[in-house]
Amino acid sequence: MLRLAYFFVSCGLAVCLLFAFEQRAYAYVDPGSSLVVFQGVSSVLMGILYYFRKRLKGLMTRSKASEAGTNGEAG
Repeated sequence: MLRLAYFFVSCGLAVCLLFAFEQRAYAYVDPGSSLVVFQGVSSVLMGILYYFRKRLKGLMTRSKASEAGTNGEAG
């Protein structure tokens, strides 16, 4: 777990360094380019959710079952 935290901190520092040493880009970016980026990111997220749908469903149903079990024991 500690290694994972160090990894994320290192990635964050690398991104900060990239922004600190930026250079001018003599290029034109089309206004519709951000929509293409948004579509790509959203499709990746939906693909991840689709891939892990059984595990997510298992987490949702397991939590409801454990709540019902604790309510039944208390009564």
